[in-house]
Amino acid sequence: MEVPVQRNAEAGAAAAECGELADPAFWRQPPQARLDAFARLRALGSPVYVPEGRNRGHWALLRHADVQEASRLPKVFASAPGVTTPEPARWVRALFGDSMVNLDGADHARLRKVVQRAFTPRLLAAAEADIHAVAARIVDDVLAERPDEFVSAVSSRLPLEVICNMMGIPERYRPEIADRVNHASENIGVERGLASRLRMPGRGLRALARMQRMVAAIGRERRRNPGDDLISALVCANVDGQALGARQLGAFFSLLMVAGVETTRNAITHGLSLLTDHPGQRDLLLGDFEKYADGAVDEMIRHSTPIIQFRRTVAAEHELGGRLFRPGEKVVLYYASANRDEAVFPDPDAFDITRSPNPHLGFGGGGPHFCLGAHLARVEMKALFRELLTRPVGLRAVGLPDLAGSNFDNRVRSLRFAFDAPGDA
Repeated sequence: MEVPVQRNAEAGAAAAECGELADPAFWRQPPQARLDAFARLRALGSPVYVPEGRNRGHWALLRHADVQEASRLPKVFASAPGVTTPEPARWVRALFGDSMVNLDGADHARLRKVVQRAFTPRLLAAAEADIHAVAARIVDDVLAERPDEFVSAVSSRLPLEVICNMMGIPERYRPEIADRVNHASENIGVERGLASRLRMPGRGLRALARMQRMVAAIGRERRRNPGDDLISALVCANVDGQALGARQLGAFFSLLMVAGVETTRNAITHGLSLLTDHPGQRDLLLGDFEKYADGAVDEMIRHSTPIIQFRRTVAAEHELGGRLFRPGEKVVLYYASANRDEAVFPDPDAFDITRSPNPHLGFGGGGPHFCLGAHLARVEMKALFRELLTRPVGLRAVGLPDLAGSNFDNRVRSLRFAFDAPGDA
């Protein structure tokens, strides 16, 4: 009789944890507590239902294989009407336009094709050269000024400057854009008080609106006087007769700034913390940076998983993970769980820069929504850590990262850091 009792207890505990995934308090727990809960839910061997109140809920895909399969079946698991939790309201989509991550089928393919064609080999080569120059300049500034907060001084600067340079954003707009990015993303996936929730349209939406008006004005100027930058390529493109209009340009820019800047900055910040907490791995990387850097970057992304989850809506009947999904049901792809799946990653909680293979889902699970910026993000991280680790003055995190407690991204608000004496790095 002991085995059934034990199984019932385990099932009851798992059911309680399913409900916790929709509770903001779950996301304020220490990271390891959340990962342990994911491991227990993965052990059930099938998708689990997460109630969200008022007869609403979603099915959580927690295993690597399930997340990957759903990612590669966009006709079944649709991104529309939205991949975030909660889904964007209709009036928000009407006002700001649909972001590429929220589109499916021909609409998504058409927009992605215009964007991909704009990333010419010449533009990408210039961007990679710029990444190395920006990384060196940031570390020069850090060594000269000796700040003690890593996010503002280092990790947020690199992706912001690189994207602004690539887009051709004039210098006079950049301080305000940095401020707007912070306002637009600060409450994504984070529980807010009643007064904050009732503000309409809200500071985040106002920040997005201001940012989109700014880039629309730049786009109009580039149509008249195109240059070698990405905005010029997007607004002057002629891909099957298509170019980006003002609203499409604004939506793409918002996606690039909020997603591209935030995810890379968080991966970099977690990376410094991981190297500090694992001095043996740091020494290994320093011993032969070029040999281990690519693996280190991918392991930082796997271990930190900058985007925790994306939402999907079932568009066609399909069996996955032992369950039959029906149209209209909601599904959430938990990348943070998939990247710790014991069936794919031996000793998944270990930070191992030699891990090979490392089929992490930090840039998505494949399919048409695989991250467009994956290559540039890797180049940025590698360039910055080369500068940070190979200079004569060592750098280390101090204390734990201050996490936002978001259910959407593994966001770091701040991280203190310090310098070692020469020779101690």
